[in-house]
Amino acid sequence: MSKLTNKLLALFLLAVGFVSAQEVEPTTPEETEFYEPVPPKVTPGEDGAPPSDAIVLFDGTSLDKWISSVDSTAAKWILNDDGSMTVKDRTGDIQTKQNFGSVQLHIEWKSPAEVQRDGQNRGNSGVFLNGLYEVQVLDNNDNDTYVNGQVGSIYKQHVPLAMASVPTGEWNTYDIIYHAPEFEKGQKVKSGTLTVIHNGVLIQDHVEIKGTTPYIGWPKNPPHGKGPLRLQDHGDNSRVSYRNIWVRELD
Repeated sequence: MSKLTNKLLALFLLAVGFVSAQEVEPTTPEETEFYEPVPPKVTPGEDGAPPSDAIVLFDGTSLDKWISSVDSTAAKWILNDDGSMTVKDRTGDIQTKQNFGSVQLHIEWKSPAEVQRDGQNRGNSGVFLNGLYEVQVLDNNDNDTYVNGQVGSIYKQHVPLAMASVPTGEWNTYDIIYHAPEFEKGQKVKSGTLTVIHNGVLIQDHVEIKGTTPYIGWPKNPPHGKGPLRLQDHGDNSRVSYRNIWVRELD
């Protein structure tokens, strides 16, 4: 039987419902090739620079893209000469002026080289996606704490797969893929997810976000749309610094 006859027979069986589309085996390479949609071209950044389609949220020159989470006034954190910013103690969290849904986020952070205190009060901050879901920032070097609150945890929800921090006082990198939850009629119909790569090491692998990440109590699931990226002032003079923050929107 020829290839043409085989194909005609397969199409006939498909048409009359004897087989499904998934059961018809392709007989030529062209049947499993397609040319649309064509992905957009993105130029990768060089030497740590953001890619061409990124939204740069902090490049070390100003805090203009950030506001106080407390009262929406100008961000009061410290702008440093080395292109970083440092939490100004007890001035409150800061957040982006722009709201985001699902994103790829790149952010770099470091705890102070001078070690003070221990546990959750050493180099503590946090990166909140949608302003609600925290990826923990903490100096855990020779500093044990509860593992669902250690560096790289989804706070109080998911323990990281590894502890991948660099030495205290050096720069860490988080690359985060966040897919926002979905809501219908005020109810969550699909959970959000987080993937976190810490200094090149996968530490959260597409984990389900159970809800908000409170210090006390269970996760909550208030319906929401897009929201800001928020950085935490832990209020204990943790002196965490950030630099090179950018996002790529995924929705």
